[in-house]
Amino acid sequence: MVDRGSILLVVYNAFSGAVAVGIWSQVSMGDLARLAIICLVLLVASMGWTVWISRRLKFPVEDEATILFGGSNKSLAAGAPMAAVLFPAATVGFVLLPVMLYHQFQLMACAPSPATMRNGPTAPNRPARQPP
Repeated sequence: MVDRGSILLVVYNAFSGAVAVGIWSQVSMGDLARLAIICLVLLVASMGWTVWISRRLKFPVEDEATILFGGSNKSLAAGAPMAAVLFPAATVGFVLLPVMLYHQFQLMACAPSPATMRNGPTAPNRPARQPP
């Protein structure tokens, strides 16, 4: 619980600093929409690529799910502290804005996927892993 709380504080600190500097007066709705589209394209590309690779290498369905989630996940928990160290406080919010958008899209895209993959049919050429 402490680790999640500290991550929350880092993200809150970075984003509230950006709001205080005036991020919403400097980023137009058009820019925000373009940024959201770019983040969505990157997420779809990374998820598609990881699924394609796992199927190409004939991994079992369970491993495909792991590869899918591990390959497309880019953590806000890792990005926020690194951005806070690498960039001046006034620009951290601008740097984190695409990361925060990507992270939200990732959470929304990946939330229903485990249930879908668990309940969906197994492809004939990719058998499910058998218990020992």
